[in-house]
Amino acid sequence: MTKSDTKPSFWRRHWKIIVNIITFAALMVLVYAIREQLVQTFDNLGRVYAWLLLLIIPIQILNYIAQAKTYQGLFKVLGTELPFKKLFKLSVELNFVNHVFPSGGVTGISYFGVRLKQSGLTAGKSTIVQLMKLVLMFLSFELMLIAGFIMLASGGKANGFVILLCGALAVLMIGGTAGFGYMVGDKRRIDKFFVVSTKLLNKIIQLVRWSDPETIKIDKARNVVNDIHENYSIFKNNRRQLQAPFWWSLAANLTEVMTIYVVYLAFGEYVNFGAVILAYAVANFAGLVSVLPGGVGVYEGLMTLTLASAGVSAAISLPVTIMYRVLSTGLQIPPGYFLYHRNLRRTDNAGKVPGEEI
Repeated sequence: MTKSDTKPSFWRRHWKIIVNIITFAALMVLVYAIREQLVQTFDNLGRVYAWLLLLIIPIQILNYIAQAKTYQGLFKVLGTELPFKKLFKLSVELNFVNHVFPSGGVTGISYFGVRLKQSGLTAGKSTIVQLMKLVLMFLSFELMLIAGFIMLASGGKANGFVILLCGALAVLMIGGTAGFGYMVGDKRRIDKFFVVSTKLLNKIIQLVRWSDPETIKIDKARNVVNDIHENYSIFKNNRRQLQAPFWWSLAANLTEVMTIYVVYLAFGEYVNFGAVILAYAVANFAGLVSVLPGGVGVYEGLMTLTLASAGVSAAISLPVTIMYRVLSTGLQIPPGYFLYHRNLRRTDNAGKVPGEEI
């Protein structure tokens, strides 16, 4: 083999610069997308009890703790012990990645696998843990949705539209969870699904990388799929051990909703907590398919409309939602950006390209 044959490709030699450029560009898109919200937030600062907004910081820290504990519990079921500190930092990084790169959480799942690959974990184990965390988040939110509906009903706000909305969300979450279990629970079904998906992705990638018809190797993808199925079987056979991760996922959901409610309190408004739960659920489901970072625009609009259907005036809910989004983004982006790029530097110093083993 000649020297030229072993020379790294352009992408492999300049991966760090490319990742930095893409990340910076995504951040600029995010800032541009929320530019009007930033202005409105500063305009509204004079109307709020600023000291109450400081409560968002400890609530967000509790949210990261709950996420890290959820991951730790899930890995423990699979027989893997990971330090809390590592998972706490990774949770902060994931919030940054999912916020900046709009992909319905797919980018976060990929990044999660790459990060834990450095700790010797297989891509299949990392992927199933991330997917199971999403399942637990959905299931635990079902309890919050029921509680929210009861709160709305007790306050006389459970009209026909609210009942329909709660029912639709419940069906989506239960149906999605059941569908996930049906697909992953059978080796042939999951293998067929991922092989078809891999071939489709390869065709899409070939549009811009025409020289390589199989960018994602099907054999490697099949190995990951088998790993996912085997680890899912362990979860299925040890359902009682999922209780602790379930309650931590509930805590993660609750702290997110509490963050929004604190902003209402800062505005001097005591709205029905059930309305906030419902609006949060609707906005997040819609944000999954948004093409803009963090679901900007779609999130705020749907949350305001949902709150209006539950009796909360748009004159109150819109500025509250905007301030929540800006403050939440401002708290999540800087630490996530710092940890994300620190990991890139460490990976670079180790002479490895993130994801090259996958």
